[in-house]
Parts: sequence; structure tokens; C-alpha cells
Amino acid sequence: MDSSSSPARLQAPARSRGSSNASQRWGILRHAVLARSSSRAPEGTSRDQHIKDGTINISRKASRGFNLIECHSLPISQLTKSLENSTDGNENDLGYQKDVCVYYKLPCGGSSKLNLVYRREDSLELNDMEASNRYNIDTTGLVCCWPSEEVLAYYCINHSDKFRAKKVLELGSGYGLAGLVIAACTNADEVVISDGNPQVVGYIQKNISINAETFGETKVKSMILHWDKEQASGMLNTFDIIVASDCTFFKQFHESLARTVKSLLKHSATSQAIFLSPKRGDSLDKFLGIIKENGLNCELIDNYDPTVWNLHKKYEAGDDKTWPNYDKEHCYPLLYHGVNPELDIDWTFQNCFSLLYGSTNKTVHRHSIANKPFLI
Repeated sequence: MDSSSSPARLQAPARSRGSSNASQRWGILRHAVLARSSSRAPEGTSRDQHIKDGTINISRKASRGFNLIECHSLPISQLTKSLENSTDGNENDLGYQKDVCVYYKLPCGGSSKLNLVYRREDSLELNDMEASNRYNIDTTGLVCCWPSEEVLAYYCINHSDKFRAKKVLELGSGYGLAGLVIAACTNADEVVISDGNPQVVGYIQKNISINAETFGETKVKSMILHWDKEQASGMLNTFDIIVASDCTFFKQFHESLARTVKSLLKHSATSQAIFLSPKRGDSLDKFLGIIKENGLNCELIDNYDPTVWNLHKKYEAGDDKTWPNYDKEHCYPLLYHGVNPELDIDWTFQNCFSLLYGSTNKTVHRHSIANKPFLI
């Protein structure tokens, strides 16, 4: 979800911005490699300062999100006791130098709240890139909590009945906001929050430990899950609901993601996969093509929540200036909903329409996937 660091940069031609950003990224990598191979940083400047200067200027993420869930920064020192309990008192694991903490007040009744520890946005390190190459993963989960993840969390709160007594899996979760919200607000039976990046999963587990008292009877755990690996037999076809946000950006992962969903989703009339993702050029369309090739049924919906939709239209029209670099293709997540391919399609069509549309005053386009109708 690309953005620039100043209004002036927003006016630059797309090709110029892309070239500049690429140069900045290569510069960061060069400084990191040089510093790694030498004990002395470039003349007059520390290695960390060089990297920080570059990361401030490059395009890394959206400047903001939809602000659907009240969120405030929190001094990480206030979580010292919880963090010490979750890390066996090892101060180095507390991440005071590179972590920040945020407090979410959840709109799901009572006084539900979540405290999440994130990596500070200017703490790019060379070993992050090394881990990406070693595990064939991306590092976007370390960058921030992306707007699509926030929208997914908000959607799950507003459809909490879907998750009651269900076994839920979040794929490519990043810091796991949506999975943690499901655990805190929906009375799910079990929530598994997964990512392919071991560093990210470390943060997920830390956040689970910090918020353990918020989850009630819901079992919550983290796990490393690579989509291109064969999954453990004990996990196959065991999840009632699979959720994910912004997981279709990298086209090289489309095939393995589709296979993972198909193999882990339970063979049940109520099982479903709920994904949220922006179009991002032709990325989403290509993923839907892969879904078709794998025989999965799905529907794609643009207006799935009135609050999110109204905010989107204001940002798109420029009526709300708080998100100046808002772009529909990269910022507004569409909801796509998949079901077990062995289900009866008439049941699927009627019930999904009722659950996701809520009323009949919306335009529905019928297409065909695996010779069965689905919604776009």
C-alpha cells in the first residue's frame, strides 16, 4: 500500500516516484551490506542513521487507515509486567529499542481492549531481508498493521455470530489484529493466527501472551505456516473459517495460497473463507483466476459494510482530506468469500447473499467458476 512521505512527492509522476523509491531501497541495502562487512560506518554517520534516513523517504505504507477501531499509542513501559511474563523476564526480548505499543478499544461491548506490540517503522534491518530470502517469504508483516487488516477486524466484530464456537485460522496475519479481535469478541472455540515469517510469529505470540486474559474460554495460539509446504495431516480440513487480509499482492504465492485454503477448510455446509484485499492492479483478478483453476467457489463484493463504504467514497472524492494519498486500487479492500467446492451451490448462493449483502438493493453480477455461479 504505497504512499509518499510528503504532499510534494505525491505530485511527482508515477514513473519518477517508482525510480526514486527503487534507488532509495537499493541505497538502504548498500549501506546495510557495507556496514555488515565493516566495523566502521560511512564517514561521519552511523549505520542506523543511514538506514533511518533512507526509510523516512521511501514509499513503505499508507499514511493512515480507515480508523474504524479506536487506537492510541501506549508507552511500552506500561506493559513491562505483561511483557516480562510473556518473555521470561529477558529484557532484550522486550524490544524497547525497536518496538512500539498501541492500545485498541474494541467496539464489541463491555470494556474489551487489546494491547499490541509492533516493530517500530524505522527499524529496518538487514537480517529482515535475509530471513525473507531464507524462508521464501515477504517482510510486509513487519512493516505495520495494514488498513485491510483493520477493516477485516472491524468486519469480524460486526459479524461475530459467524465465529461463535468455530475453529478459525488467520493466514498471513502480520501482527494478527484480526485474529486477536476474533478471539476477544466472538466467542470462537479456537483461533490460530499464522504467518510464514518467524519474526512476525514471534510478535504474534507476544501479543497473545499480553492479552491472554481478554480471550475468555477461547483457545488462541500462533504458528508458522508456509503456504507452499505440505500441511500437517492433523490440520487438513479442520477449520470452520479461514480469514486473511491483503494476501494476494504477491502473484508468486497465488497458487500455494489457493491450495492452502482448499486443503485446510473443513468439509462442512457452514465452512467459509473470508478475505479482504485491494485490487492492486491485476493482482486480485489473477488470484480469482487461480481460485477458479482450483475448483473453489467465491463471490467478490465491494459494498459489504456501510461505514467502510461511506468512508471509502469520501476519501475517493476528496471530501475527507485526512487520507490525501488515498487510491481505490491500493487502499480499498474488496471482500471475497470462498466456500467448500463440494457444497450445494443453491445453499451457498442464498445464504451468502443474506449474510454479506443484508438487503436486495445492490447490484449482483453473475459469473461462472468451475461451471457454478458466483458473485462479483
